Amino acid sequence: MVGIPSFKNAATIGYVVRAAHAGLVQYFPELRPVLVNSDAGSPDGTQRVVAEVEAPDYVEQILLVRPTNRLDRLTLTYPEIDGVGGKGAALRTIFEIAAALDVQALVVVDSDLRSIVPEWIELLAGPILKGGYDYVAPLYSRYKYDGTITNTVTYPLTRSLYGHRIRQPIGGDFGVSGDLVKHYLTLDDWTEDVSKFGIDIWMTTSALAGGFAVCQTRLGAKVHDPKDPGADLGPMFRQVVSTILRLAVEHPTKWLAIRGSHDVPAYGFERIIDPPPLEVNAIRLLDEFHGGSLSVAETWELMLAHENFATVMTLAREAGQLADTARNRLGLGGEGSPTTTPTTAEMAEALAGFHFPDDLWARIVYDLILATRAGTAPVERLVAALVPLYFGRVGSFVIENRRQTTDEAEERVERQAREFELLKPYLVDRWHERFPGDGSTSESKAAAPAPARRSRATSGNGR
Repeated sequence: MVGIPSFKNAATIGYVVRAAHAGLVQYFPELRPVLVNSDAGSPDGTQRVVAEVEAPDYVEQILLVRPTNRLDRLTLTYPEIDGVGGKGAALRTIFEIAAALDVQALVVVDSDLRSIVPEWIELLAGPILKGGYDYVAPLYSRYKYDGTITNTVTYPLTRSLYGHRIRQPIGGDFGVSGDLVKHYLTLDDWTEDVSKFGIDIWMTTSALAGGFAVCQTRLGAKVHDPKDPGADLGPMFRQVVSTILRLAVEHPTKWLAIRGSHDVPAYGFERIIDPPPLEVNAIRLLDEFHGGSLSVAETWELMLAHENFATVMTLAREAGQLADTARNRLGLGGEGSPTTTPTTAEMAEALAGFHFPDDLWARIVYDLILATRAGTAPVERLVAALVPLYFGRVGSFVIENRRQTTDEAEERVERQAREFELLKPYLVDRWHERFPGDGSTSESKAAAPAPARRSRATSGNGR
């Protein structure tokens, strides 16, 4: 089964449906294919596009393959969960349909994709149907400034906590076994954030915590609607980070004893692709960081260790000063301002003196886990206060990598993830000091667990 959650994606979803259908026909002609579109009630005709996209004969004529079974296609408006709609609520409906059909493998792809090809279906379902894996995370080639929530929080934190180097734990396109779908539906920790953009990290973390077999698959470049982290990603950041924090606090026995990390198997061929560039307003990022020192400093002081709070306040003052200097240098904000916005490279060059250290960022994230467990403040308040710090960290990454290639910037991401691993004792020691008896109290230096493998009986209905 292929599931496509959507909302106002009439311009792109037809292409996604055609590619998914072609992949089902080309790579799994003997299985019974189902395509389900779970929509939020789009006013732009998204569901009509799904229903009316080219007939099956069109795809078969292109591929010269005639499948044993015809494609069943369903589009529906999903019900909200406790009055909350979003990507997670859309996926919940897809999970329920997949479980009712007893599918062997479910592939979910985003509805705004411009880079999906039929091979993606095989790359996401093949490890499940042929290799016995339960969760298939995507491996994308992404531009150096893309995926900032992944690069700064979810990748390094998932790696350090659970010991698995899943590079894109909130990638949006993934494969799930029928067994894991049913496991998801048994869990009772579905929150409002999970009903929105918290769903992806919830799925990845729940698969790891449940001991399911996880791998990655190389999909090449992901081309979709780009987002400037300073302008577009605030709500998503809050939902994703709130979810990963809550899961860490609820399941300390799953990560306290883990030291180090291991590679996760990767399926498919390496692809040499230059992903499309992304412009980022680095001045705005530093402005937001400095603004946080004026608006949420009280919360920073509550949630951060004293030495980390003092360093952050110093950095925020520097960020504000550098942003003002950069605006003056680039002629922004006054009379005679340029009619075009400076490029990312020009802004980053004007801000070249700013640096937000890797180790400080890791300690901040770990302080946030401790503050969440302690109930220092509602998690919503803590995560909202983290947003300007995140902007400062991302701004630093953009500035530091202004002259680097995407591959060279990737080495910086790996360096930061390694810093999270090296500083994990900072988190573990303080957890045991502040919450004795909560989770494992063992002093074991356990290594990261080996990849789980689970045998599964093959579903009998051929879906």
